[in-house]
Formats: sequence, structure tokens, C-alpha cells
Amino acid sequence: MEMQDILKQLRKNNNLTQEQMAARLMVTRQAVSRWENGETQPNTETLKLLSRKFNVSINTLLGSPRQLICQCCGMPLNEDSMMSREKDGSYNEEYCKWCYAEGEFAYKSKDALLDFLVNHMPNPENVKEEDRRRQFDLYLSQLKHWK
Repeated sequence: MEMQDILKQLRKNNNLTQEQMAARLMVTRQAVSRWENGETQPNTETLKLLSRKFNVSINTLLGSPRQLICQCCGMPLNEDSMMSREKDGSYNEEYCKWCYAEGEFAYKSKDALLDFLVNHMPNPENVKEEDRRRQFDLYLSQLKHWK
């Protein structure tokens, strides 16, 4: 879906008129109308406000143009429900909710995450633990959090 359709759907899902939506976002009704017609798009600050007020990620508001992955463990972040949150409840689109929550990282070191992965990830081919650990480490080392 394109942003204009997402914004219109978001407004309708919340049973709001364009005027009511505008009041929540402190913009004019005409601005909401132009967004929904694809004439303009909300600015960065308005996107942040939309994200907070309607509990959706900015990536979702933009039509999911980026394929997000957790920069700690590498898990695809295909749905907003998988994304982490900051202490104020806003989305942090760089991490999954299992690696980062309310301003805190779950894994204090890469070794702690490697231990978890080796012990919990399926191993249908019975690869030796040391080889699995090395494979996971190579992958994790490419992620922003572990560089």
C-alpha cells in the first residue's frame, strides 16, 4: 500500500473524520486531505506524531519501503509487533522487542547472545556447536550493534 492509502485507512480504522484527524495532529483538514489524495506527505515531525498517536511504526506509515532487521540478532522485523520500544513507548525500528526493550539491551555481550543462539536455534543438520557459534558470530559481526 502507498502512504496515502495507509493514512486514509488509519484514519478510518480509528473512526475519525479528516477534521478530527487534523485536530489530533495539529494540522489543517486540508493537509489531511492532501495526504490522502497523494498531493503531499506529512513532514518528519508529523510522521513521528502519527506513529505515537496511532501506535504504528514510521516504516509502516511509509508503506514499509525498507526491509528492517534487528541490528542485534538479525531477525526480520516484518511487523510492528516485533519492533522494540523506547521507555516513552515510541518505536525503535533498529531492534526487535526481544533484544531491546524500554531502553535496555537484553544481551550485555555478543557472547551472551551467541550462547543463547547456540542453545535455542534449531540444528537439523547436527552441525557441531563450535561451527554453529562461528557461523552465528560471522553474521552478527555484520550488524550495527556488534560492529
